[in-house]
Amino acid sequence: MSVTRSEYCVVACAEAWRDNGEILAAAMAPVSSFGARLAKRSFAPELLLTDGEAMLVGLDGEVEGWLPYRRHLTMVTGGARHVMMGASQIDRYGNQNISCVGDWSRPTRQLLGVRGAPVNTLNNPVSYWIPKHSPRVFVERVDMVSGVGYDRAAAAGATRFHRIPRVVTDLGVLDFETPDRSMRLASLHPGVTVDQVRAATGFDLVIGDDVPYTREPTAEELRLIRQVIDPEGLRDREVRA
Repeated sequence: MSVTRSEYCVVACAEAWRDNGEILAAAMAPVSSFGARLAKRSFAPELLLTDGEAMLVGLDGEVEGWLPYRRHLTMVTGGARHVMMGASQIDRYGNQNISCVGDWSRPTRQLLGVRGAPVNTLNNPVSYWIPKHSPRVFVERVDMVSGVGYDRAAAAGATRFHRIPRVVTDLGVLDFETPDRSMRLASLHPGVTVDQVRAATGFDLVIGDDVPYTREPTAEELRLIRQVIDPEGLRDREVRA
């Protein structure tokens, strides 16, 4: 069976935690959560997983430890967590918005609110999983800053622990490995073209002459995704072929 788009997304999310060491891998959506579990089951066994509430859990879901809120905050402020958040809007420098659309004083749409995004982005690595790559999400300027991007972190002198390793979407992987820390197209998922990504982005991406494809999953990784991690195929509901 050929590899599906959603499976490339799971693998791309998993790669965000490669070589992270013993930290908490926190994910906010099905595909990113599957990526964290895949990383722990394959190349990053030292990762810590959570049930999303108050417990550290093992690969089989068995509780391994209690994670009270105060301890969770200690891990965040100490940099011992790599969270993969979502974004209603994100700009070329990685500023993220999950709060509102439109002017803050009179928004056209109310979203989640800022929540813990500023603390997350200034104190520990933060990547993003965006299941629908579109100009409505990838905007020239976010309507409100929730997660802090590279330009604003630099302006505030708060770069010591600030890092955005990658942005994974249904079209490819993006990063900020550029001189001015603006967003770059790092890889395309097989079947996607550069023109598709460019058309789905509301600003000029940095795009090299030879953009590679997202790596292929191994046979064992496909087995884990399909038979162990997501046998019900929930990944295909989040990322349609």
